[in-house]
Amino acid sequence: MLKVGVVGATGYAGEEVIKILLNHKLVKITELSAVIDKEEPISSIFPGFKGKIDLICKKPNPEAMAKNVDLVFLGLPHKVSMELVPVFMKAGKLIIDFSADYRLAPEIYKVWYGIEHKDKENLPKAVYGLPELYHDAIKKAKLIANPGCYPTSVILGIAPILKEKAVNTDYIIADSKSGVTGAGRKPDLSLSFSEVNENLKAYKANEHQHKPEIGKILSEVAGKEIDVIFTPHLIPMNRGILSTIYLRLNKKLDTKSVLEIYKNFYKGKPFVRISEEGKLPQVRDVVGTNYCNIGLKVTGSTVIIISCIDNLTKGAAGQAVQNMNIIAGFDETEGLI
Repeated sequence: MLKVGVVGATGYAGEEVIKILLNHKLVKITELSAVIDKEEPISSIFPGFKGKIDLICKKPNPEAMAKNVDLVFLGLPHKVSMELVPVFMKAGKLIIDFSADYRLAPEIYKVWYGIEHKDKENLPKAVYGLPELYHDAIKKAKLIANPGCYPTSVILGIAPILKEKAVNTDYIIADSKSGVTGAGRKPDLSLSFSEVNENLKAYKANEHQHKPEIGKILSEVAGKEIDVIFTPHLIPMNRGILSTIYLRLNKKLDTKSVLEIYKNFYKGKPFVRISEEGKLPQVRDVVGTNYCNIGLKVTGSTVIIISCIDNLTKGAAGQAVQNMNIIAGFDETEGLI
């Protein structure tokens, strides 16, 4: 039985990973912590857990937690994880980090997150946790940089056609729309009900902090520098992401042939589902699941790709558990289907 801890247990992703782990037959949650006013049972904070898990959610103490876990999920804000990771690494624990702290090179991290990286020793040891692309590396890893939610939808949507070298790499546009939980559980006027309800807005147009992450991974896929024009949007729903991606073909291909490229690329990948010709995915098909649903249409020399995920599962907690399963040698789908 794998002993697991969750730091940041009161955040949206932390709560979600607890829900998933409660249905996992091969793990036991032994430690929970968060920045809270007082230590109390997690079932007092989230009454839905009453009778399922009544473990005390403690104030953060990584040294103490490390004594009672084999693996830890860090559901922390950016810039915080790199303070805790060295403690768990020194203790020989497996780590899955939800933040961006281990996704980028230090010089790029400084540009996009505004501070010097504080753990340059462990940064090179981190493996990017997108199982569909890095399964073998994840299996051997001690530290996983769990991908961002937007990058998960965009990268999975683009990778097959990019790998095929079938598109003009100078023209890639990703238009992504996310539910409000993507911003995390925090007090922010712009995320309040009155600001979000009956509204739709673009933000951080082509300057969102997930942009370099998307570019880095797709550049590895393509074997050359890739720059995606990326604009996120906030929509009035709780969870889910739909990315609409536009690429120009450099080969004469129709919808059927491009779908075959995608089906072949994701063959054996249990959490990517490719829609049949003439059908496009929608958010309600993936909410509450760890699936990424992808559909596409070729029109002239343009291929339009629709990629849908739940930002809290495949975009965060579900993908983290998927990574845990791979590291621990469990079936990749355990607890997720």
